[in-house]
Amino acid sequence: MTRFSSMFSQLLQLFPRLEFEQAVKKHNAERGAKGFTSWGQFVAMQFCQFGRAHSLREICGGLASCEGKLKHLGIPEAPKKSTLAYANQHRPWELYQTVFGQVLTKCESMASSSGFKKKFRFKNKLASLDSSTIDLCLSMYDWAKFRRTKGAVKLHLLLDHDGYLPSYGVITDGKKSDIAVARGMKFAPGTVLVIDRGYNDYDWFGELTRDGVFFVTRMKDNAVYGVVEERNVPEKRNVMSDKVVFFYRTAAEGQEHFFRRIEVWDEEKQRTLVFLTNHLTFGATTIAAIYKDRWKVELFFDVATQCTSSYVIQFSERAA
Repeated sequence: MTRFSSMFSQLLQLFPRLEFEQAVKKHNAERGAKGFTSWGQFVAMQFCQFGRAHSLREICGGLASCEGKLKHLGIPEAPKKSTLAYANQHRPWELYQTVFGQVLTKCESMASSSGFKKKFRFKNKLASLDSSTIDLCLSMYDWAKFRRTKGAVKLHLLLDHDGYLPSYGVITDGKKSDIAVARGMKFAPGTVLVIDRGYNDYDWFGELTRDGVFFVTRMKDNAVYGVVEERNVPEKRNVMSDKVVFFYRTAAEGQEHFFRRIEVWDEEKQRTLVFLTNHLTFGATTIAAIYKDRWKVELFFDVATQCTSSYVIQFSERAA
């Protein structure tokens, strides 16, 4: 007999029920629960994401409209709005941290066993660091300070380019600067870190260099520097110049480090891009290609910020 399964049911199959129940038992998530299981809460919140629901009322109403199919998803009936609100308020968040870890481990295993071909020949770990601001209602979330009449949180994310999976994330209030969070992160020696101009901090660049961590970023237009060496550029390529430089500011403080300033012509947008890196041996075209691959973190944010925003709202909402 041919078996048909809804898309939502297929997505839930990515979360084996046995593993989920083991996580529930580990965190004692259903202590004092009366009928409404953690799995039911999880299914409801997944429905929130995939159904683009914006309130508890939409979640419960949407699930109630497909009442006959809910048993196939492992829940007997659609929850009441107050029941779901109570579960969101009192169930331990550590349960979903464990579930996330289970899924991430599987994704990493699949990425490593799928024959994923690295885009670059070098063996260094390549990662992108970036942040994205998620708007929130200030009157409802007074802790999410951003502007006088506007609230927001900021998601700071480190994306591993081996499989393009997140390896570290921090959620702060919207006012937290990118460089302040970056300074608190530690990277393994040999890592190539791709960052945008929002992370330009010469003292931090010096710390990364001393720790054996490489970076690739865009150089600021007003940077004051001195040229130590001008290198030959490859013929018939879009590289316009390749220079070894130092910054007068750090040199005056006795912390002189040498960097590379690489100019590349962007034919598509008819503009010149200026890159800065502390890696003195990679080819200029490789440096440009590394920065171009940073776009993967922007694509990741398109999905991640939507999910984070919705979960922050839904898990904080209370029954009217």
